[in-house]
Amino acid sequence: LCSLCRYTLLHPPAACIYSASEARRPPLTHPVSLLDLTSVFSQAMATGSNSQEIRPSPELPKQLPFDFLKKITNDFSAERKIGGGPFGNVYKGVVPDDGRLLAVKKLQENAPMPPDKTFNNEVQNIMALKHENVVELVGFCWETQKKLVQFDGRYIQADITESVLCYEYLPNGSLQQNLFVTKTAEAVPSAEPAIDWSTRFKIIKGICQGLLFLHKLDIPIIHMDLKPENILLDENMVPKIADFGLSRVFGQEQTRLYTQTVVGSYGYMAPEYLYRGEISTQSDIYSLGLLILEISIGEQNCKDKNQPSARNFIDKVREEWTLEHIASKYASLDTEGLHQVKICIELGLKCAEIDRRVRPPIEEIVDTLNGLRANEMANEVPHASSVSKKMGFLGGFKKK
Repeated sequence: LCSLCRYTLLHPPAACIYSASEARRPPLTHPVSLLDLTSVFSQAMATGSNSQEIRPSPELPKQLPFDFLKKITNDFSAERKIGGGPFGNVYKGVVPDDGRLLAVKKLQENAPMPPDKTFNNEVQNIMALKHENVVELVGFCWETQKKLVQFDGRYIQADITESVLCYEYLPNGSLQQNLFVTKTAEAVPSAEPAIDWSTRFKIIKGICQGLLFLHKLDIPIIHMDLKPENILLDENMVPKIADFGLSRVFGQEQTRLYTQTVVGSYGYMAPEYLYRGEISTQSDIYSLGLLILEISIGEQNCKDKNQPSARNFIDKVREEWTLEHIASKYASLDTEGLHQVKICIELGLKCAEIDRRVRPPIEEIVDTLNGLRANEMANEVPHASSVSKKMGFLGGFKKK
């Protein structure tokens, strides 16, 4: 047995339910329990896709005691904190005995979405899935403890529910931490990106493979929050899609749904979702397009966090990133490399179209990146040739 299994057997977690006395938010309609999660796993096994690549993981995430998670993170100390956001903070956990590293995400009570909703989304949507480009959930905790809290100037005993998620630890951090830097000490216009193009191209392809996996499940998963912070990199710079707190699951015959609660990241939300609450697989394709553009050009979309739309960024890419500009940014690339950058920029712009109906499906994107249809792209995809002309790609790939 691994140390996680041994600890779980010796220290069984408390029941994963809300206390009846907890009045801070209503109880879950379907409280999460290990039995519920096992049922989800069984359904995934029964409805698995015919594709050999798209399959549930044979090993379920472990239900872990909160005391164990406190121990491996030094009581969630500031020294162990490796990231954070509006939904919670992430800590580096070191498992006793074998020294295994975990990324431990402690959900916050005052998050934009209630912790119970975020927890259910993350655990139930990805617990039984395994793919090279999707972060692996290895453990979870939903445990109610009695604590002293201050209320109206005095301390009272209250039931506090701790919700924690444990993932594989990825040493290279997020794409956000790696992407927007240059080889020189200062980010000057002529500086070549710190991550070389071959690595960037590998990252783009990996993200697209992960999204293909999610969208082509028998019960598709829509991520709803693709952005550089939610793409993690392993020791070999292999990308993994992470943070499924906003994800949605579609029924087998369902293609769209609507919500009155729009939650996400400005600059990455598809227009139809931002303004009408409409959700579809094409919502992810829009966000993917912006990711592809950011990775390709090394510039950040939507630096103004109060600006909801990415249109200024998209227009700037369309106008400025000519072949000459690409050649100046990637001076060491050969003809094939320049062609890859060109295709990726065109593809990113196509994915970020305002009209969701003209965005390419994820299968077409993957085929293009694999080189299966790269030469046919300009002729087969509507408006692609006009995009090329606007970007200044009017001839071959010879540098001027």
